[in-house]
Amino acid sequence: MTPDELRAQLAARPAGTALFTDFDGTLSPIVADPAQARPYPGAVDALAALVTRFHRVAVLSGRPLAYLDPLLPHAIDIAALYGLEQRVGGVHREHPEAAHWRPVMAELAADAARQLADHPGVTVEPKGLSLTVHFRNAPAAADAVLRWATAAGALRGLHPRGAKASVELHPPVAIDKGTLVTEWSAGADTVAFFGDDLGDIPAFTAVHALRSRPGVQAINVLAVSDETPEEIRGLADAVLDGPAAVTALFRSLADR
Repeated sequence: MTPDELRAQLAARPAGTALFTDFDGTLSPIVADPAQARPYPGAVDALAALVTRFHRVAVLSGRPLAYLDPLLPHAIDIAALYGLEQRVGGVHREHPEAAHWRPVMAELAADAARQLADHPGVTVEPKGLSLTVHFRNAPAAADAVLRWATAAGALRGLHPRGAKASVELHPPVAIDKGTLVTEWSAGADTVAFFGDDLGDIPAFTAVHALRSRPGVQAINVLAVSDETPEEIRGLADAVLDGPAAVTALFRSLADR
C-alpha cells in the first residue's frame, strides 16, 4: 500500500476510524538519551486535530505515563507501559494487577545499576512498573545486558522483551499493545496501527486478527529506519520513512 493509498483509506470514513501509534521511533525520533525524546514537530497537533474527527486516537507506548502525560493533550488517550498505566478521557488509571510489582521493579533497578556498573554507557531506566536497560551508547555491552536481563527476569518471574538497543523487563500481567488494539478498536470499521519495533508485534498481530470482523479494514503501518527489525517487516501493509513521514501523513489527514 502506497502512502497515498494509506491516506485515502484512513480518510474515507473518519468517524469509524481508530488510529493507534507507538511513541519512540514512530511519533518521536530515536535519540541517544531516552529522557530527551520528544514528538516530531507537528505530530501532536495533528493527532489532537484528528481526535475530533476519528472514532479514536491513542498512543500505545512502553514509556511510563508520567513521561507521556505532559507531552500529549488529554484528548489523546494513552496506554503507557504497554497498558499497565492508562489515561482515558483525561483520567489516569492503573491495571489492578500491577501495583504489587512496584517494589520488585525498584529492587530490580537497583540490582541492574550494581551488576552493570562496569559497563560505561549502559543506562538503567526505571519506569515504576517496568524497567528498560539501554546499551545504545555501549554496544559492546549488549551481551552482558541481555544475560543479566534473562537471569534477573527468571529469578523474579518477569518477562524480558527485546527492543532497539535495549531490553525491557515487565511483570507477568496479561496486557500488551495487542490486547489494547483489540479492546480499544471496538465499534470502528477502520483500524490502523503505526509502529516500528519488536514491542509492536502484538499490536500488528492483533490488527491482522481484526480483519476477521465483518466489514473491518485493518492496516499495519511500519515506520522504518536503519534499525528496523527484520521480524516486523513482513507484518506491514504500508511503510513510511520514520517519524517525519508519519507526522506528514497525520498532518495531511488533519488538514482535510
